[in-house]
Amino acid sequence: MSNNTIEFCEVFKRYGDKTVVDALSFHVRAGECFGLLGPNGAGKTTTLRMLLGLVEPGAGAISLCGHAIPSGARFARQRVGVVPQFDNLDPDFSVRENLLVFGRYFGLSASKTRAMVPELLEFARLESKANARVGELSGGMRRRLTLARSLINDPDVLILDEPTTGLDPQARHLIWDRLRSLLARGKTILLTTHFMEEAERLCHRLCIIEEGRKIAEGTPGELVESEIGCDVIEVYGPSPTALRDELSPFATRTEISGETLFCYVRDAEPIHARLAGRQGLRYLHRPANLEDVFLRLTGREMQD
Repeated sequence: MSNNTIEFCEVFKRYGDKTVVDALSFHVRAGECFGLLGPNGAGKTTTLRMLLGLVEPGAGAISLCGHAIPSGARFARQRVGVVPQFDNLDPDFSVRENLLVFGRYFGLSASKTRAMVPELLEFARLESKANARVGELSGGMRRRLTLARSLINDPDVLILDEPTTGLDPQARHLIWDRLRSLLARGKTILLTTHFMEEAERLCHRLCIIEEGRKIAEGTPGELVESEIGCDVIEVYGPSPTALRDELSPFATRTEISGETLFCYVRDAEPIHARLAGRQGLRYLHRPANLEDVFLRLTGREMQD
């Protein structure tokens, strides 16, 4: 019996002449956090909508919680909690009422839902806001309420679409803490995010997609090692092209983005020696990270 809670196998989806998901395959094991990363328009949201049975795939096989999708989507969704990209809380209800009303969508009795509310409010750290209207909440509070609401049916799987977009660092770290606690309880999480730090901190494994196709998959550490495999020196200042000409002999690879020169190095000392004390320049020597991987695979140019 498969230990995979989610399975995609050679899934395609087209809209007219445009292929938005192209032979996409991945699986998510029970109890892990799996990240789905990609630039805007890569097909992430369409992938999630197909997984939930809201959009029918053109070809391929999808399984969620042991149910074939889309035919078994109604049964699978009983075991799934969803945090959409944009909050859809009811502004006319209080925090407590948003939780109570959502329980009805899963056929939960009023008494069972009421019994769960105190625990969910504590989980979201919203006990003092139980009677506040949604409009009175900060962005971070609304996001925590949306996360708490997704747990009303005690799901096995959580599907989170950019859960911390638009939040300040403190709110983002609090959400990360709540997600780690869910993983510790054995929940399975499928996460899309544009924050590479978020993916590195939370995800056991991840899949990077571009134009609907998988271009890389593995643990964050595996991808950093296989795609970068060395340190990075970022040099900030005027004339990055001239700097690249000067420093490229001492780097395995260089890239320019705006006024920043990225030097990928196995031995940093020759570049440190050339930059030390130079006026008008700032530089940072750091280990490679997942953002370097993402930008190398998908490019540094803005994508709409």
